[in-house]
Amino acid sequence: MKTPILKIEGFGKHFTLHEQNKRIPSSHNVNLEVYAGELTALIGPTGAGKSSVLKGIYRTYLPSAGKILYRDKNGVEVDLAQADEYRMLQLRHEEIGFVTQFLFCLPRQSTLDVVAHPLVVRGMSREAARTKAAEMLTALNLPERLWSISPATFSGGEKQRVNLARGLVARPRLLLLDEPTASLDPVTAERVIAL
Repeated sequence: MKTPILKIEGFGKHFTLHEQNKRIPSSHNVNLEVYAGELTALIGPTGAGKSSVLKGIYRTYLPSAGKILYRDKNGVEVDLAQADEYRMLQLRHEEIGFVTQFLFCLPRQSTLDVVAHPLVVRGMSREAARTKAAEMLTALNLPERLWSISPATFSGGEKQRVNLARGLVARPRLLLLDEPTASLDPVTAERVIAL
């Protein structure tokens, strides 16, 4: 029997609006198992809390309830809901990637460098990282004429392809994708799913 690399037990997240004395529910009693080499999808209507679950795994949100058990590359199980900040930064740097719905990057940085950045941070030479970035941008059908300019001026679909390329190029053990194909044409969406 295969062991999951991620197991979520009873995850819950709510937000408190202190000035209005209100509690806003986001996710409740989410249970999920994720296995290496498989594509696992959270589905549900808008507002169901899918993004909150992903942000809980990546720990940009602290869960209100539950466990997020991640098995690292050494086989050590870590409860991401309880892990200290240093451990979370280490896991984000080495093993867990997250592609949000929006592209955030430095202005005036070329698209090729935006995509290559995760590899450079991990110690790859700039030249080798740019070669890998070019391969990924080609796979996601982003025209080469756009690679030398900043993605800040791109359309929504072009920005999303850059964002996905940056997330995919580093090949993390666990890649979290928040609405990865929302602004893509059907052909590119199929490429993303295949990658």
